[in-house]
Amino acid sequence: MDDERKNTERKFNLKILENNKGVSPVKLIPIGGLNEIGKNMTVLEYKNDIMIIDCGLSFPEDEMFGIDIVIPDFSYLIKNKDKVRGMILTHGHEDHIGATPYLLKELNIPIYGTKLTLGLVENKLKEHGIKGKLNTITAGQHVKLGEFKIEPIRTTHSIADAICLAIETPAGVIFHTGDFKIDYTPVDGEPIDFQRLAELGKKGVLLMLADSTNAERKGYTPSEKTVGVALENIFRGSESRILTATFSSNVHRVQRIVDTAVMFGRKVAISGRSMVNVVNLAIELGYLKIPENVLVDINKTKNIPDRELVIVTTGSQGEPMSALARMASGDHKAVQIKKGDMVILSSSPVPGNEKTVSNVVNKLFEKGADVIYSDIADIHVSGHACSEELKLMQSLIKPKFFMPVHGEYRHLKQHAFIAETLGKPKENIFILKNGQVLHLTKDSVVMSKEEVPASAVLVDGLGVGDVGNIVLRDRKLLSESGLIIVVAAIDKASGMICSGPDIISRGFVYVRENEDLMNSAKMAVSARLDKCYGEGLRDWAGLKNAVKDELKNFIYEKTKRSPVILPIFLEV
Repeated sequence: MDDERKNTERKFNLKILENNKGVSPVKLIPIGGLNEIGKNMTVLEYKNDIMIIDCGLSFPEDEMFGIDIVIPDFSYLIKNKDKVRGMILTHGHEDHIGATPYLLKELNIPIYGTKLTLGLVENKLKEHGIKGKLNTITAGQHVKLGEFKIEPIRTTHSIADAICLAIETPAGVIFHTGDFKIDYTPVDGEPIDFQRLAELGKKGVLLMLADSTNAERKGYTPSEKTVGVALENIFRGSESRILTATFSSNVHRVQRIVDTAVMFGRKVAISGRSMVNVVNLAIELGYLKIPENVLVDINKTKNIPDRELVIVTTGSQGEPMSALARMASGDHKAVQIKKGDMVILSSSPVPGNEKTVSNVVNKLFEKGADVIYSDIADIHVSGHACSEELKLMQSLIKPKFFMPVHGEYRHLKQHAFIAETLGKPKENIFILKNGQVLHLTKDSVVMSKEEVPASAVLVDGLGVGDVGNIVLRDRKLLSESGLIIVVAAIDKASGMICSGPDIISRGFVYVRENEDLMNSAKMAVSARLDKCYGEGLRDWAGLKNAVKDELKNFIYEKTKRSPVILPIFLEV
């Protein structure tokens, strides 16, 4: 069945390519965000004009030892830097803006976004010591980037000031949902602009790119107001000190927590660097409204009765250095968890973070706190659309062609199936991988054979892209089996061993408890070096390989382990 579909698509695409010979296509290139959650970045190109949508990061997987963050591959954009007219950001989450400073170090391009989004970007640029050409836009305000005319449209998500994009191109209108959910009762009272979406659908949309994160979930995503009701019930029944952890970027959630604290006569303290930064920014820009005398310094909360205090903190994902994790470990300077504290985790674990969140929850329980998390109470709702909302978006926009984005492959596949159930022909749905290219002409979308570099770029400290698969492989081996260093001094003229060999173990065995093994290993290495000398082997590379092979076989025979073996020969 799949082969039959592929043949049909191939014939369909070949026919379109023949009909459009000589026509300059609009190229759509996903640099990141497909078959993964994070590092969202999409490029649109027409002749000598390129525009970028979002520039996000993702967090390292478990096997990426020592890696801080992962960013998209900018090499195609750097190669075509004279064509890049600017970048537009859909909202202020890390997976959409987090890599912006790294891009601006390579390309000095204008950036467009809503007020809160650019406020968050500006904070990031300050941390990196760079400045950017930041241009504030509002929903309904058109932006022209070369041949592309972009209309931002108000949408709802788990962060304020989120927008979706209608992009007029020479091929037709491309609609990008950004991250969205359909919340009829948003906290800020600014619902999604259904009227404008319906007008776009009536006018005609060539291609829609849509958020697929919750495509596997049936029904609708609950409104943010449901969290407010749950928080009220928890606060009403508690005389304890309340600590609430959530994403720092979720300004609506922070507003809900503050409103509930005020309702029950509690003061609010903020903990965690990113939470403090975002709260200060949101207050300054008018997105967070806190009455006078409600906010208190986290370092001055000791004299406030427990029943009159709420602490809003970072660490809902169990991050080791976050404020909540330090509280759970007893390392926080201002807050010590004590028996009777009420801790609310107002989030759900990001895939891959379940273990770290569980560890923090266990530590909190051990210290005597009562912990409330999403498994046992409705204190979190997603910011992404479920299946029925995705159907509604399809029905409003009515795109001729469809491309699911923002999700792992299973999410993209399920979103494609949802589109099919609404009558979308299979050949009009495109599931791409990062780096693949779509060619768009009037009334047609075709998969190109062309691909651009779109691998993950790893950031380790100040190093960007200097850690690759070979280094990660070595780190993985070191983490699994440890390291053995063989040191010997060899006479340059004769090739005889002057000193050693000595063996140093790191992460393999504790030497004092395994002296017999270490001594036997030294003897095996010494015997092999003597053999090499007798055979006339003087090449250092050959000597090192011989030692590695000998010691590898010896260690595996004795322990069934394969540590990294590093011979170091000193010439005397």
